[in-house]
Amino acid sequence: MGKFTKISVALFVAFFLFSFSNSTKSNFKSSSKVIVEDTLTWKLLGEIKYSKKTVKDYGEVDFPVVNPKLKALGKKTVVISGFIIPIDSKNYAISKNVFAACFFCGKSGPETLAGIKFRGSLPKLNTDQYVTLKGTFRYNETDIEDWIYHIEDAIIVKK
Repeated sequence: MGKFTKISVALFVAFFLFSFSNSTKSNFKSSSKVIVEDTLTWKLLGEIKYSKKTVKDYGEVDFPVVNPKLKALGKKTVVISGFIIPIDSKNYAISKNVFAACFFCGKSGPETLAGIKFRGSLPKLNTDQYVTLKGTFRYNETDIEDWIYHIEDAIIVKK
């Protein structure tokens, strides 16, 4: 019985150690890839104020007042990560939150979304898919029927 236990333990240890050999190699390979860091954060996008203005068709409306740090990023290339929210069959937004907690559900503000205009053809993406995008940042302080933030000429750099 003692000999059987020793052989069983030795086989278990060998199996255990060899089971990690492939995953260790793949982790090493993935760590050699270029890591892209966000240059546009949701915290910065959330640093926004609003001013009330009267609009003929809507009455009193809160207009965004974009902070100077974001204005400095206007028309510049940025990197941002977030969750994909499909708007319709041809449009996506990137969100700080998953769909269940996004702006449309009333749990977040409009500053937690950015409209996306992709470079080239529209990619196939899933709701709540976490992606990192690289594109040109644009902000909007005047059109109440448009997003406050946009990522244009966007490409997916990480899925």
